[in-house]
Amino acid sequence: MTMLDDQTTAALWPTAYPQGYAVVDVETTGLARDDRIVSAAVYRLDAQGNVEDHWYTLVNPERDPGPVWIHGLTRDLLEGAPLFPEIAAEFSARLDGRVLVAHNALFDWSMIAREYARAESAAPVRQRLCTIALAKELSLPLPNHKLESLAAHFGVVQQRAHNALDDARVLAEAFRPSLHAAAERNVRLPLLECRPLTEWVSTPAPARIGHQASYTTNGWRPSRKRPPCPYPNPGRYEVDKPLKQGMRVAFSGDTSIDRELLEDRAVEAGLHVATSVSRLTSLLVTNDPDSATSKTVKAKSFATPVVDEAAFTQLLRDVAPADG
Repeated sequence: MTMLDDQTTAALWPTAYPQGYAVVDVETTGLARDDRIVSAAVYRLDAQGNVEDHWYTLVNPERDPGPVWIHGLTRDLLEGAPLFPEIAAEFSARLDGRVLVAHNALFDWSMIAREYARAESAAPVRQRLCTIALAKELSLPLPNHKLESLAAHFGVVQQRAHNALDDARVLAEAFRPSLHAAAERNVRLPLLECRPLTEWVSTPAPARIGHQASYTTNGWRPSRKRPPCPYPNPGRYEVDKPLKQGMRVAFSGDTSIDRELLEDRAVEAGLHVATSVSRLTSLLVTNDPDSATSKTVKAKSFATPVVDEAAFTQLLRDVAPADG
């Protein structure tokens, strides 16, 4: 793949491309609606993806820090950190007038928008760009869509995975050649609108014993057209064994993690997200297996394995590759 050199960049650069980017990574207490940011990093890039500066901060989440084994930030480390309202202005200055770039940008943007809404403010972001979507537009030959795979493709060395500053650095270094490849081929960037929250009501639904808390107000959501799963269906999920790429997974009922994000993570792991339950379904994910929805009724009739959301998110961490 031929890359644009510095002397020809200005002349060949698509005029419709943004004039600046903010590469962002946030670490959080979890994935649900009421989870909080514990650290944030921003690399500001110019129109051609060159680094201008970077910024990093810890954030006191005012609650348990969540998966310390992932982000490494303990309660003691975060106790003296600033609250989000105290860093909101600096964060805004770094985002202002730029396209927010993140790996799985829906998640980062959702967490940021919620923090600003809690602070009775709004992030000055109008568009976001997901590097997973850009990799797909460029048809990069990646084994999966994890950040480590994107980094390895471009020869970027990752030093501290799940550290917001290092993840943002890695993504900035991988984004620049991605951006140049897109510009060279005049590829349309997969930009999406960022809609800030206008209000925040901190009233999560009470958790029921044995069930995940649910934060959605209704069960309706628009369908999304997804590309076909590239892997064959290996059959049903078996207890105490990992999920395998190609398995057909269906979801029923409310989830604490945004459903779109949960489905995206399943697809990135190589699973087939099904809109209905059939004899071919490998697994049904539901927090209320005793409900009388069409999916749970069919799952019982077909003896389809069922797990709750918490178990499924754990299984997503180690999905076995498809049979060669």
